[in-house]
Amino acid sequence: MRVFSVFLLLVSIVAVQGVAAQATNLQARSATKATLVGRWRVKFTMVGGSEKNLVFEARAKGSGSFLLLDTGPDDKPVAAPQPAAWSQLTNDRVSFSGEVELPIGTCCREIGTLAFKGRFSSRTSISGRLVFVTSVDEEESPYKFRSMVGTFIATRLPIK
Repeated sequence: MRVFSVFLLLVSIVAVQGVAAQATNLQARSATKATLVGRWRVKFTMVGGSEKNLVFEARAKGSGSFLLLDTGPDDKPVAAPQPAAWSQLTNDRVSFSGEVELPIGTCCREIGTLAFKGRFSSRTSISGRLVFVTSVDEEESPYKFRSMVGTFIATRLPIK
């Protein structure tokens, strides 16, 4: 009986140490978890289009802005930042979007919602896909809106 009691005591100690180690690992992971808050240089390309750039500034509580660097007429910067919103999801996934005016092809410009969905590659890098949805009616679309898809890479900018 005494051996059994000692055995139970040892198993209990090992179990407590295992739980403590797991708690320490969770604390360490949450302490190093990447956050979207900050400034990001976003390079994006829509299918069939050229690479475009913007600076996304993510502020606290899901607010932010897009500063469009080369999407104005004649590939000039847009003067004023545009409002944006963001959320940080589980598994290092993020989402950010805003209303923008983008060049479409070589002749036209359209206003729509530009939405980015991606995942942290590291604390300073995000990559993923994007969709640009306009309010222009398109009969061939099942949703009756024109939409374009693409990819993006975002890198954290230093604090200014």
